[in-house]
Amino acid sequence: MKFDRTKAYNELPPLPPPIDLESKTVLKKCVGAHRALASLKSAGNLIPNQDILINALPLREAQDSSEIENIVTTGDKLYKAAILPPGAAIDPQTKEVLRYRTALRRGYDLLKDQPLSMAMLRQVCEGLLDHEVQFRQGSGTQLGNKAMGVVVYTPPDGGDILLEKLNLLGDYIRKPDDNELDPLIRLALIHYQFETIHPFEDGNGRTGRIFNILYLVEQGLLDIPVLYLSHYIIEHKKDYYRLLRDVTEKQEWEPWVLFMLSAVEATSMRTYQRILEIRRLLEETTTLCRTSLPKQIYSKELVELIFVQPYCKIQFVVDAEISQRQTAADYLKAMEEIGVLKSEKVGREKLFSNPALLKILKEP
Repeated sequence: MKFDRTKAYNELPPLPPPIDLESKTVLKKCVGAHRALASLKSAGNLIPNQDILINALPLREAQDSSEIENIVTTGDKLYKAAILPPGAAIDPQTKEVLRYRTALRRGYDLLKDQPLSMAMLRQVCEGLLDHEVQFRQGSGTQLGNKAMGVVVYTPPDGGDILLEKLNLLGDYIRKPDDNELDPLIRLALIHYQFETIHPFEDGNGRTGRIFNILYLVEQGLLDIPVLYLSHYIIEHKKDYYRLLRDVTEKQEWEPWVLFMLSAVEATSMRTYQRILEIRRLLEETTTLCRTSLPKQIYSKELVELIFVQPYCKIQFVVDAEISQRQTAADYLKAMEEIGVLKSEKVGREKLFSNPALLKILKEP
């Protein structure tokens, strides 16, 4: 019988699906994805100050993940806004994208003390939307083009039905099945299930993509949250949504699993190369500052500080206890004079950008 997209999918079965998902094709793809992911994990240790990766890279993921939901801002707006004080004039879309990084960091911090759960994802969603959220209640939620009157999918009804689906998903995350699947295959299954349940009124897509990162950290496949699948999804957006629907409507699991494994592999390789570029630039900048700046100005801490965020300001140097305010201004000005930084006035703030780092972060 043909799947009815206008009817609530209350019959969504629990995981795992009753089929063999470890075909030769899938297992071969798993090997490549794991190899790329392991390289990425090791690359995170190439940069001693982990804040450089945790602060800078998530902004790019925040931008890409939000773009999938048609929340668009530029990299320059985003990186500047990330260091402006509370109350600064920031456009609504940029504020919304910034909250993605905040929500990811919240989930990452929570994961240090508690296992991944639906309750944790609710807190992540609250960070994204900047207000308290509840799981959906009642019925009537439909996904599609409202202006055209086209329904693409109707998730399970809210209330008790939705909570049952979420509890079963939580059980699957915490208690692997008897014939335990590879964790990357499980990632594909769990991501599908979460998106299909659609537990919140808003923010499901972004919450689901943050979940992917947190799951890989919890599984020990990453140490820090630096794998960002959103750019791959943007590049293959039609395939992403088509394959999700094919699982729902036709139970075609293998193409979906292969898609997610390809996303992990390609994104791991891309992020690995980006980290190597950041490390190279950090080393080149360190050498330039050591040889071109007076000894009383150069310090390892100062160089690392201008990599933690693509934009820096005088107060950051003061807060890092590198120097007092006037001296900090002189330090940043000296770094501008040798071509490492570039200053501009934004309101009352004088910001110093790291153009070479921005170039790396903006690369596709």
